[in-house]
Amino acid sequence: MLSAQQRIYLYNNNETGIVNNGFDSVRPYMEYYRAIGSGSAKTAILICPGGAYTHLAWEKEGVLPAHFFNTHGIDVFVLYYRLNNEAQQGHRYPAQYNDANKALYYIHEHAATFGIRKDRIGVMGFSAGGHLAATISTLNPMNANTITPAFSILVYPVITMESPFVHAYSRKMLLGEHPAQALIDSLSAEKNITAKTPPAILFHANDDTSVPVQNSLMYYEQLHAHHVRASLFIYDHGGHGFGMAQQDPWLNQWPNQVMGWLQALHFD
Repeated sequence: MLSAQQRIYLYNNNETGIVNNGFDSVRPYMEYYRAIGSGSAKTAILICPGGAYTHLAWEKEGVLPAHFFNTHGIDVFVLYYRLNNEAQQGHRYPAQYNDANKALYYIHEHAATFGIRKDRIGVMGFSAGGHLAATISTLNPMNANTITPAFSILVYPVITMESPFVHAYSRKMLLGEHPAQALIDSLSAEKNITAKTPPAILFHANDDTSVPVQNSLMYYEQLHAHHVRASLFIYDHGGHGFGMAQQDPWLNQWPNQVMGWLQALHFD
């Protein structure tokens, strides 16, 4: 099994308001997985594992994808972002968004050290982590003080915070019990796509009963409407949370589809 070469904490120990005593066991960080081989103009991916904003599928949706991309010459940073629980003892928005932005900024600022090109830093997310990646991709181009990813890879992503297609538990963990409509709108990624939103590739299973396929469809349709380059793959099976799908010879082709897409966009 691949081992992370470096753990990078996103906040200094003296920064307040980051850790909730009695809930958090660790401060937000990312683990750096360096690509096999060497290079000075590499692509990098910041991966946001899923888990409904209450836990992280670290191995399945972080380490295993990192291993795959490393073998294809791409550096990977797996993000451990702040979470919440049923009792609302953890963190709600914008904590997770802030963590992802801190990680993206760190990679961008240290790109030369890692041998990464600043214009080849993308984001990837699974499920709720896909929502975080989509949020970064849609809100950041509207904010001059943030880094906009070069591309997005979204795997069975939560996209909307609005019924009827919302994953209600992710919304509750991110926004609380009764979020205001303005907050729902601002965190429904499909409503915030512009011509400046980075290109995206999306993967979803048609039989996903947790996060309906309409989440990916809405995001893709809005990208298409704004003339943003996008690809969407909908599989006839797989359910939710199939990860790298190592045991399924049809589903497990999606990582190779990502590589072909990155090559077409000259991000390989």
